[in-house]
Amino acid sequence: MNSFAGSWLSGLGTCVTHRYQDLRDGGARLDVKRVIILGVSNLAAIAPYRPRPGRLLRIERMDGWRIKMYGIAAAAGQPRTQLTDAAHKVAVATLPVANADGNHGVGFVVVHDARPACFVLVNWWVHGYDLYQRYFRSPLDRPEQLLAITTPAVGCVWELAVTGHERHAWVRHVLTSPAAADLEAYLADAADFGL
Repeated sequence: MNSFAGSWLSGLGTCVTHRYQDLRDGGARLDVKRVIILGVSNLAAIAPYRPRPGRLLRIERMDGWRIKMYGIAAAAGQPRTQLTDAAHKVAVATLPVANADGNHGVGFVVVHDARPACFVLVNWWVHGYDLYQRYFRSPLDRPEQLLAITTPAVGCVWELAVTGHERHAWVRHVLTSPAAADLEAYLADAADFGL
């Protein structure tokens, strides 16, 4: 009898147990037993949501770009300096040439000193309606070692609160009247968040 068990499928927490049985009665027969434990059990292990303070740290000029730098921190009032410095460097290296190829030379960076790791999201507005993003991660004890996240990730609930505010600010100051778009008002439209 062959058996194997405990195959966890891609974050769903689904355990599938298969049992194969070879009977020696003149042929092989397959007997498969599946035990599925639904992903709800994974949710019980997640800590309850707690708001985190988030705020605009500053507006930075980077090679022709004007970028709102936001900070979120799980353990302190704002992200550590090593992380914000690394975020600036990765943003400069990531952003394309300003005001070219349909971009508008403005965007925002979210610097999140989180619990499992450090995260930086570099976002910029393109073609009026589109937001481009690059997402980076580093270990908590080495915040300056940011590497691009290659999995299909958009952001966590705290980071998405900033993205939601920025979307509303962009619509309010730029898209409501594109002929009279006010990029200065967009850049000034920032708030402190209880994310």
